[in-house]
Amino acid sequence: MNVSDNYRENWESYWSGTSDATGEAIWDSDPSLAAGPHSELLLPHADPDRTIVDLGCGNGTQTRYLATRFARAVGVDLSHAAVEHARRAGADGTVEFRQLDLTDADAVRALHDRLGDTHVYMRAVIHQSEPAARPAVAAAVARLIGTEGRAFVVELTSASRDVLGRAAAEPAGPPPKLQRVFDHHLKPADAADDEVPRLLAEAGLKTLDTGETVLPQTEHLTDGTRIDLPARWFVLTAG
Repeated sequence: MNVSDNYRENWESYWSGTSDATGEAIWDSDPSLAAGPHSELLLPHADPDRTIVDLGCGNGTQTRYLATRFARAVGVDLSHAAVEHARRAGADGTVEFRQLDLTDADAVRALHDRLGDTHVYMRAVIHQSEPAARPAVAAAVARLIGTEGRAFVVELTSASRDVLGRAAAEPAGPPPKLQRVFDHHLKPADAADDEVPRLLAEAGLKTLDTGETVLPQTEHLTDGTRIDLPARWFVLTAG
């Protein structure tokens, strides 16, 4: 299946209304808080001379960092506007950006045919995908890594809902960057805790390592506390 028109339009409108300013998107964390430490968890299991594909790359902040740790990085996103943001921010021979619907099995297969088995980096994509689309997203990870690649997947846990609920209940209302997420009908932390590992296993992926972490956001509460969302990470290979 492909994503619904409403889901696609929600992401397109979000990114169309987002400037190129660093950190305007609530999840646009500095790589030192995201792809940096995540790479350290992936690299003991992964060949750095292989290409890595950043699924749901947004404006490409993490993709550009990944290109410094692996032979090459390819950022893909459902939103054309997000890909244009990423391209404006810069690309060279070690990084490229493309529009891709992860639920389009033919398009995912074509990318794999072009790149061969790759590593995959996916930060917080399954948890906000439409429920019916989540198996296809997990299957895209498996298709891209093939038999030789490895994947790093990190997804929000249900504890993030409590953090987001407290942020939304601030006396002045949700912080502006979080309000934008709500305004565009995006649904963070929508997947159940047992759903993500089940989907990954059903896609034929084997967990090599896993653990708990937080995903730091670029938004803060009125008292200055940074919003950090509880998450679980997985390093994966073909089962």
